[in-house]
Amino acid sequence: MSNLNYITKLNEIVTKIDETQTDNIKAAAELCAEAIASGKMVHLFGSGHSVLPIQDMFPRYGGVVGWHPLMDPRLMWSNVIGPGGARELLWIERQEGYIRNFLQSYHFEEGEVMIVYSHGGLNAAPIECAMYAKERGLKVITITSGENHQKAKAIHSSGNKLGDVADILIDNCCPLEDALVEIPGYPQKVGASSTTAVITITQSLAAETALLLEKKNHKMFIFVSPNVTECPPDYMHEVYANYTELVRKCKN
Repeated sequence: MSNLNYITKLNEIVTKIDETQTDNIKAAAELCAEAIASGKMVHLFGSGHSVLPIQDMFPRYGGVVGWHPLMDPRLMWSNVIGPGGARELLWIERQEGYIRNFLQSYHFEEGEVMIVYSHGGLNAAPIECAMYAKERGLKVITITSGENHQKAKAIHSSGNKLGDVADILIDNCCPLEDALVEIPGYPQKVGASSTTAVITITQSLAAETALLLEKKNHKMFIFVSPNVTECPPDYMHEVYANYTELVRKCKN
């Protein structure tokens, strides 16, 4: 066990994910593999820091074509204050009705999957994204804090928390306050945990899905590092072309 306070505590979270969330991750992978193998997409949505696991899924070395990141720049900070600032996006993601304007630019259909990330699981954007997907017949996977889901009070007018809309809820096993390390004399902890936890879950889900796709004899196009010399130099052109074809097909 590490002597570094943060790493010790983070190791405990990853161990808890392994011990308690394996069945949920495998069930989620089954839904994702079924969708991708049938020529459909698995959409991914998050806002604020919950955009990070989406960016880490695809396009990312090891990512399989079939994952479809949905990223709204108004819900991603590119600044601390002012235009693109964190304060501004944190306000927008709480506004009911906003996210429907973003999602209506995309095509969704029954048989697809929507993965929604939110540590708190209380704000309008992730909840309404999940509800929008359910209305269209998609299966919904949520990756959120189980402790928040159990203990926090719903603030959305529907009475829902994110986990209430889920077909499968994967608990990131992080505490309510997200940060882990206590500092003497301060009520605030430091050392956020949820990003590392959900990226661990995300890459586990990606790997399990790929293993299932291989069993289904689905030809995968995998975003690959140039250090993988066994792949031909023009292989990434095939990956981009396959992704483009899938997105165009799923718009029709």
